[in-house]
Amino acid sequence: MFDIDLWREIFQSINMNRTRSLLSGFTVAFAILLFAILFGIANGLQNTFEEAFVDDADNAIFIRSGLTTKANKGYQAGRKIQFENEDYEFVKEEFGDDIEYITSRVYKNLNASYKNEQNTYDIRAVHPDHQFLEKTLVKEGRYLNFNDIQNNTKVVVVGRMVETDLYKTVPALGKYINLNGIQYKIVGVFEDEGSEYEERRIYMPVTTAQKIYGNNDYVDEISLTYNPEMNSDQALAFGNKIQAKLKERFSVAPSDQRAIRIWNMAQGTKQVDIMTSSLTVIILIIGFGTLIAGIVGISNIMIFIVKERTKEIGIRKALGASPRSIVAIILIESIIITAIAGYVGLLIGVAVLELVGPSLEVYFIKDPGVSNTLVFGATLTLIIAGTIAGYVPAKKASRIKPIVALRND
Repeated sequence: MFDIDLWREIFQSINMNRTRSLLSGFTVAFAILLFAILFGIANGLQNTFEEAFVDDADNAIFIRSGLTTKANKGYQAGRKIQFENEDYEFVKEEFGDDIEYITSRVYKNLNASYKNEQNTYDIRAVHPDHQFLEKTLVKEGRYLNFNDIQNNTKVVVVGRMVETDLYKTVPALGKYINLNGIQYKIVGVFEDEGSEYEERRIYMPVTTAQKIYGNNDYVDEISLTYNPEMNSDQALAFGNKIQAKLKERFSVAPSDQRAIRIWNMAQGTKQVDIMTSSLTVIILIIGFGTLIAGIVGISNIMIFIVKERTKEIGIRKALGASPRSIVAIILIESIIITAIAGYVGLLIGVAVLELVGPSLEVYFIKDPGVSNTLVFGATLTLIIAGTIAGYVPAKKASRIKPIVALRND
């Protein structure tokens, strides 16, 4: 049953001992404040890492060619390695069992226009599987398909920002776009979670670009995703195997690092995992160290509070108060101070993160924030620790005989 006199007495005690209450509260608030800021920064770094790879498949491998730096098998250094359609087919057939999606890429930079509007855009000529490597989200219409590749059709899929730039408020789907004097039909409009820059791209069939802009079967890059069931080490070994096979195919020295280059997302993911795991451990050590400091502070203050109120306890017992009621008064007062102070510390911590969050992006900390569940859990831990720390001396004091407590100096 709710005892209004008990609560009135508790708040009167807090009001009469403001300094003691403020000291108790400050210890808790400061611990929660540091805890929130530390974990907020850790989450901000995690957000930065995740955003860096948000628009690419996590299991992607990108294969690029360059110039040889070493002579090998009668070939001089400085030879240009040029991928062609048959190299794309070679990778697809040689490693098909371990490949999820695969595409080749041809890069162009063309002037695009519609009526009086024009701009220059990055053009990527690709296979249909490219949609899954870039996590392209088709907003309207469709993506490129097998028939487009087979028939060299003059169709394109444009990004949302291309539609906004050239077509303004008019839907681009079904309209035509002029690319360097050649008309292409827009069969789809896409969105990309990466950035608006990604949405200022235009995709067309790779065979169409090869026929119109070079009359050859050259490709600039081969991209694929490996079996997602592979772990990081298996994925890295798979990428190295592809690189070795292509070096052998093009008579490139095994130690030549520039002729055929592999960028394996598994390597970046592994490095990020190691970094975030290390950071999490460091933050946990510092965070729990802060909480332990708060717990020690609460314990010391609780012991002091009980000692200070020994005479008061004696008077209460002389007037007929039960040991249980004496313990309850002290503990409830402690819990109220700890809970309020913890909530204030949480609010200040969140406010600090909100205030300085935008300026932290230059340090690769994006949208720092902390889970309310985590911080409330830390606050609850402090409350429980403070309760346990105060219970023992409060219980001991409640057992003191009234005459002994009244004589206490």
